[in-house]
Amino acid sequence: MEKPPPPPDFWRWIELSRVHKFAGSMLIFWPCAWGMTMAARSLSLPLNTYAMDLTYGLVGAALLHSAGCVWNDILDREFDRQVERTKHRPVADGRVSVPGALVFLVIHLVLLLAMLWHVNSLAWKLGLVTVFPLAGIYPLMKRVTYWPQAWLGVAMNMISLVAWSALHAQLPVASGALIFGLWCWTLYYDTIYACQDKRDDVQAGVKSTALLFGAHVKKILAVFAGLLVTCLAAAGALNNQGIPYFILTVGGASAHLTIQLRNLDVDDPKSCLDIFESNGFTLGEIVWGGLFVDYVLG
Repeated sequence: MEKPPPPPDFWRWIELSRVHKFAGSMLIFWPCAWGMTMAARSLSLPLNTYAMDLTYGLVGAALLHSAGCVWNDILDREFDRQVERTKHRPVADGRVSVPGALVFLVIHLVLLLAMLWHVNSLAWKLGLVTVFPLAGIYPLMKRVTYWPQAWLGVAMNMISLVAWSALHAQLPVASGALIFGLWCWTLYYDTIYACQDKRDDVQAGVKSTALLFGAHVKKILAVFAGLLVTCLAAAGALNNQGIPYFILTVGGASAHLTIQLRNLDVDDPKSCLDIFESNGFTLGEIVWGGLFVDYVLG
């Protein structure tokens, strides 16, 4: 039987950017979309303006996700070679050189800065903090603490404040409640993601909340899920959201998270990946769907 032809040469760059694994991009986009939709409702933003801003946010989230993946793969190439799931990443297996990956990273950063150029001063400052110290330091955290997911929760979700401030030019109290909920959500889904690599991470010396929580991981995940739902309710009340929001967003998120936890097997990598991806797609859509309906009807 003949071997299948090798993938085209450009595919190594697709793998490096992870653009084909869209769940990661969506997990950055949803904080942007949720914050933007809340701000749009409170400002009574026209639908066509909102749609353009949301599309802009999607592109920015995809660029930020890809930039973070490239930087992560450069710094973690030695760790990646020791983990079954990551040992064939392009930098780890030598298909992309470190200098080549750095050039690729710079291209992403230039595009991100160009997208931020036109926003107001507050959004610009928050965007710079998001792109550089927060996202830039994250890959190093797994070397020094069992709480790298806590740092990731800040780095991933600052985009919510960037989106909110880009429209509002200020940050109301509701944005604080939302971002704390988003922080809890990141700890929830990224701990699940880290459960895929528990055995390899111990051998490689990589730290994570999946290892820290140990046998209590599902109970602690339930706490973070509950905090997310509570913060969604609090942010909605502070932002004067309507009944559709509380039924579809808060109620829908609560129901879906309950189903996720019921189906999750933290010792099965496939189960962990499936639940992680359902956060990037289904849960994000449920929360945004309720926000959008409330925005249109409001």
